[in-house]
Amino acid sequence: MVSEDDVQRLFLQALVSRRVVTKPLARILLKKCVEAVKAAKEDLDIHIPDNDDSLNTFVINLNASLDKLDLEIVPFVDGLTGSQVYVLANRKGDEIAQVASDYSPAELAYFKLLVEMIITAPNSSYCLSSLAALRESQTLKATFTKTHAERILDTFVARGWLHKSKKGRFSLTTRSIVELQTYIANTFPNDVLHCTVCHEMVFRGIRCHTRNCEGILHSHCYAAYKRTRQMCPVCEASWGGDSEGKLKKIGEGAFVEGQDKHAKARRRADDDEDEDEDEDEVVYHEDEDAEAGGSTQPPQSQKKGKGKATGKGKASAKAKGKGKAREESMEVDTEEEEPAPKRRSSGRNKALKDEDGGGGEEEESSRPKRKSRR
Repeated sequence: MVSEDDVQRLFLQALVSRRVVTKPLARILLKKCVEAVKAAKEDLDIHIPDNDDSLNTFVINLNASLDKLDLEIVPFVDGLTGSQVYVLANRKGDEIAQVASDYSPAELAYFKLLVEMIITAPNSSYCLSSLAALRESQTLKATFTKTHAERILDTFVARGWLHKSKKGRFSLTTRSIVELQTYIANTFPNDVLHCTVCHEMVFRGIRCHTRNCEGILHSHCYAAYKRTRQMCPVCEASWGGDSEGKLKKIGEGAFVEGQDKHAKARRRADDDEDEDEDEDEVVYHEDEDAEAGGSTQPPQSQKKGKGKATGKGKASAKAKGKGKAREESMEVDTEEEEPAPKRRSSGRNKALKDEDGGGGEEEESSRPKRKSRR
């Protein structure tokens, strides 16, 4: 049975297929939905004016119905274009796996890694080069081929999770920012900037040129702000005239060639330190096992080193310990098999031997023999 509720169903279906729509497009979609329902039932009285106020009221009523499904139509300002948009966001959970549920575990791990690299990018550039994105795919446990990684990156862009600029750099889209807002805030609290005007997260914008000033604005917030004021809203430094060119950029405009390599090197260094700590713990347990086994060798202190050097040190120490134990066992066997030294006969026995004609030998043989020391 056709009813007025079908307008909401058609509009929601249009949002599901697009996920993000601009405000002008949302008005067009709503108008077409009303016309489609009226065409199915001409006597149905549906009156929804074609203006922004009617659209906002319609979205509020629709959100009340979507609350049971953990979905929400969020009004937002696109950081790239500055236009007002509506985003169909999943409010079910804060984890990426719950939001981007149409990907495999390996693909989700790759996307999570890309989000981390983008958020923690140096110079507040919040972007990642294509070369670095492909290189990071090889650091996962389930490594991808280059072709597979390129295909996955294309799907991230096609489905609105990542934006790829003309220079081939990846950044977060409006959909990612809205749906992953809680995850980003909880996971990277020290890497996210907030706008001084609207207090939302900033991934593209400007920063005050004054040292240590926290005057940060979105690009679209700055465009509206500078129409009435020409100074920083925090430190009140001049932003007009020549000072406007001194403002620091946030986003791809702050990208420095080669920064991806430095970011990777810093993260690899942290991983190496973690591996060193793990290896030191293993060495400690080996020493305890040696003491429990009754080893006569004194414990030797081992210094921390890189992973490869520590592995070689343990192998060589183990080989030396085995060799030394083998030499000690051979020495013990030699002492056991060595015959007891002969007693030197005294001058008295020799004289008796000469007088008695060998009586000394009988006397010597009649004495009890001393046991050899082992």
